[in-house]
Amino acid sequence: MLKNWLKIAFINYRKNWLSTIINILGLSVGLCVFLLIFIHLQDERSYEQHNPNKDNIYFIENGNVSFGIMPSSSYPELTVSKEKFSEIEDYAIANSWNYYKTRLIAGKRSAYTSSCRASGSYFDFFPFERIAGSFNNAISDDNKMALSEETAKSLFGDEYQNCIGKTVKIDDSQNKEYVITAVYKNPTENSVFKPGFIMKHPDIGKQNNSQWTNYSYIGYFKIKPGTDIQNLEKKLSDQQAAQEKILSEKWGEKYDEKNTAKVYLTPISKMKLEAKSEGVEKGDKKSIMILLSLSALILLLSGINLINLKTAQASQRAKEVGVRKVVGSTKSKLVLQFLLETFMICFVAYIVAFAMVELLLPTYNKFLNKEIKLNDPSLFIYTGLLLIVFSLISGLIPALYLSNFKPINTLKGNFARSRHGIWLRNSILTLQLIISSFFIICSLIIHNQVNYMMNKDLGFKGDQVINIQFKKTDWQNDYNSKKYVRLKNEVSKIAGVEDITGSINSIGMGFSNASVVRNALDTLKSVENVIVGGIDYNYFKFYKIKFASGRDMDLRFASDTISGAIANETFIKKMGWNQNQALGKELITGWEEKGHNYKIIGIVKDFYMTGMDKPIEPMVFFNYDRNWAKNNMGNLQIKISGNDINGTLERIKEFWTTKAEPGYPYDYEFVDKQFAKTFEKFQKQQTLFTTLNIVVLVIALLGLFALSSLLIEQRLKDVAIKKTLGADEKTIVWDLTKRFLLICVIAVLISMPFGYYAMNEWLKDFAYRIDMPVWPYVLSLFLLLILTFVVVSFKAYRATKINLVKYLKYE
Repeated sequence: MLKNWLKIAFINYRKNWLSTIINILGLSVGLCVFLLIFIHLQDERSYEQHNPNKDNIYFIENGNVSFGIMPSSSYPELTVSKEKFSEIEDYAIANSWNYYKTRLIAGKRSAYTSSCRASGSYFDFFPFERIAGSFNNAISDDNKMALSEETAKSLFGDEYQNCIGKTVKIDDSQNKEYVITAVYKNPTENSVFKPGFIMKHPDIGKQNNSQWTNYSYIGYFKIKPGTDIQNLEKKLSDQQAAQEKILSEKWGEKYDEKNTAKVYLTPISKMKLEAKSEGVEKGDKKSIMILLSLSALILLLSGINLINLKTAQASQRAKEVGVRKVVGSTKSKLVLQFLLETFMICFVAYIVAFAMVELLLPTYNKFLNKEIKLNDPSLFIYTGLLLIVFSLISGLIPALYLSNFKPINTLKGNFARSRHGIWLRNSILTLQLIISSFFIICSLIIHNQVNYMMNKDLGFKGDQVINIQFKKTDWQNDYNSKKYVRLKNEVSKIAGVEDITGSINSIGMGFSNASVVRNALDTLKSVENVIVGGIDYNYFKFYKIKFASGRDMDLRFASDTISGAIANETFIKKMGWNQNQALGKELITGWEEKGHNYKIIGIVKDFYMTGMDKPIEPMVFFNYDRNWAKNNMGNLQIKISGNDINGTLERIKEFWTTKAEPGYPYDYEFVDKQFAKTFEKFQKQQTLFTTLNIVVLVIALLGLFALSSLLIEQRLKDVAIKKTLGADEKTIVWDLTKRFLLICVIAVLISMPFGYYAMNEWLKDFAYRIDMPVWPYVLSLFLLLILTFVVVSFKAYRATKINLVKYLKYE
């Protein structure tokens, strides 16, 4: 019996070779897209799964309505909570900067690597494989350091396992030696905890550890099993709110109960995707889930093609079903036979899809800046189950449909006129076109929004400006401000350099300092989460940022250097002032003590610094050469002439690698490109969605072509009769295509509310967004109508060229 079924299956595959190829190709592409997104999701979920304590260690985040949620904690929040709440076994601090490299020196060797400033409990929370030394008290003192195996090899060569007790230096002007206490091996599994070296956090044990609102520590709690996490979050939130209330009363402010503090706890096994804030190297869960849903739609579209083509072929197999029922075959056997045929197509598509994934994965990894590998056994289990379920769902409908034929009708040849068959095919075709229209609408709106972001006036001119970040921190030689002045003077002499400026907060790189800023005369008036930081005196002129009122800083006035400040329009509005009222007002930032006031001398027009998907932040700027700002001046921003850009870049590189920071890797970035990275995520969404849209259209149109071919072939006798009666080609083509066009119109109209809802939700991520346009919906209708007409009319036109005798000789 099975052998007979296989013979029948291959005969039908060969007979309908075009639809068979389209089914396999469509399913392969759909499954390939789904697998690529799915393995990306699985890769993101795999972070920290190797940690044996993953279910008991929680990442701590703090927030309120005003400044949102931060991935950081205060030191007393960690220490006091451990003593106060019995549910908490211990805490750990792990301030990692994987993106920031530090140079270590041991003799004539050096290593340029990432670091982690941590508390002594670090190795209890994040167990590493020990290579040498001991983890006990490994970072208990300021002069101790633990090295990763890679870093130790770079510094000590093949004898790296014998480096315990030896010393290394950090390449800064402190010239301090650190004793190596342990060598560890970073996990091979996915983890955000892979530092090149670990040492004690420099602030632990100092006076600022008593500040409840100094959110400078990436903290983790080890919590006892069985703890009610929501209840613990409430206790921690109440404790933090109480401390903020005390601080408000200290400043004479009325505490806002609606703006109360909130503490969030997320298991480290889920923090890569589930963190409430930007987390620690957080993944973009929302985008992944959107793409996964869209890839599932593509897979559904492929299944629809399969169902549609199988049901369209029903008339060809109607007599076969009728004969088999007459000779005694049961309905269940017929269903099994047709399911087997569907499974064979799906299995071949499954193999082809994995081959496509293997070929596309390197390109996909490059696009995502990841190293995803196709080596997870669970992936094959999940996809194997998906194959079975998909085969059952997509095969069961046509199987039941074909097995329900009545022998007496099929043997008489009446099936082709069945209203039930026509209704089913039309319904499935409508669903197919709804999905296609949905993708077209969404793709056009996403493209429009990203273009709006790219073409919007940013408020600054960053063309031909490069940003070079200092790698080596100058802690003792009169702070980084002296280094900045020295390098600025020397680089300005290089041919092709037009101008140089600098700032603590760099455009496109986020902000390093934010604070509460108060009216010095009325501290009840304040703005939270204000970007504050030093700039060079020519900063606004350099970037051609316009002034709304007042003036720029002037070095001829000592008061400008000592206390002059420039605010942006957003800050002024949040303080409740107009531009004239703001001039001359004195401010106190959260970083300063009372008496260290800043006086507003100018107001600049709003400009973007951190990205365009968020509102413009309130900002206050001052001259960099004062107080805490001196040691945070860590970059040069250089405007180069357009006459010899490449030559100028080479000359700057030669100076930087030989005189400025020899021994360090040299890298720079154009400010425009640097800022473009702030919406790179959305550009990638645009690229992925456009790619998916093309895939959807190809699958849909291939399916439409195959379906229209089968349906038109069933009407060739009607075409022959009409031609015999004198109908012209245009009339016949229109008669064969108008039903498809009507279905297309209905499908687009149904897809419009779904597209509107989806895009309205997506646009909510943007503080500055386009108004919902109408033209993508109209264009989607016309585009699908044109494509449908072209695809169907091509086959319809060929139908008008048939040999009339062939189809009329039996009439």
